[in-house]
Amino acid sequence: MSSSPKRHSATFKAKVALDAANQTKTLAALARTYQVHPVQISKWKKQLLDGVESLFRDGRRRDHDEGQALQAELYEQIGRLNMEVAWLKKKLPAAADLERSLVELNNLHLSIRR
Repeated sequence: MSSSPKRHSATFKAKVALDAANQTKTLAALARTYQVHPVQISKWKKQLLDGVESLFRDGRRRDHDEGQALQAELYEQIGRLNMEVAWLKKKLPAAADLERSLVELNNLHLSIRR
């Protein structure tokens, strides 16, 4: 087994985890075969077994739930933005009136548009 940590592909991890789940070889034998620490193999096997149920769930239901969560989040953002716009509209006229009073209409060197 190598002493430096290596990055393994998902395909490699799945193959090792499946071999461990089949229990045809011991963890020590798998570790020698794949040059991976037995503890790592155990972790990959646990991930495989914990996640296998999700393969058989109804994918449409999950997509629907995710869509509803996204929709709720977007409605929340819309509500927050509407509140901010209403607050700005309430505060803006006073600020605009103040700025208008600062404009020098008789100054020929300054453009009113700019």
